Amino acid sequence: MKDAPINQPRRKDREVKDPAWIQALLQRAPVGVLATSDQDQPFIHINLFVYEGAANVIYFHSAKVGRTPTNLQSNPKVSFGVSEMGRLLPADTALEFSVEFSSVIVFGLVKLVEDRAEAERGLQLLLDKYFPHLQPGRDYRPIQEKELARTAVYRLEIDSWSGKRKKVDEDFPGAFLYPYRETQ
Repeated sequence: MKDAPINQPRRKDREVKDPAWIQALLQRAPVGVLATSDQDQPFIHINLFVYEGAANVIYFHSAKVGRTPTNLQSNPKVSFGVSEMGRLLPADTALEFSVEFSSVIVFGLVKLVEDRAEAERGLQLLLDKYFPHLQPGRDYRPIQEKELARTAVYRLEIDSWSGKRKKVDEDFPGAFLYPYRETQ
């Protein structure tokens, strides 16, 4: 797999190429994992994020000082992942135990959003995703200039992505959702 494209999954039988499926998972996933590096040391960062389909970008934010901004300044190439876990699938042998899942890995470049209007829009998209029932000016004070000055808003420009899914028949014997609960 060394010479394969970075977005090519090993298991072709689990590959999902449908952009609508990939976008839907990016839109509904509650958190994502951003992978950055500093020289030869990899780092992961758990992020709240929002996928904007029209521009095919992901917005997230961080403090202006810290590991994330430092790593992104030295190397803006990243990968970003989201996943969902399905049912756990027991088997007769330990090697055959498995789990249903859906996942997307995104590859691209992260840029600090320097345009004030875009930064405010990116933050508002985040607020709208996680607090859709609350409205600025009605339920909370809208974003202020001094608050915007304290936050770094980033835009991940997606170059490519990879979707994977494992799903088995509904009547799989013994399948259950995590965490396991004994039924009486």
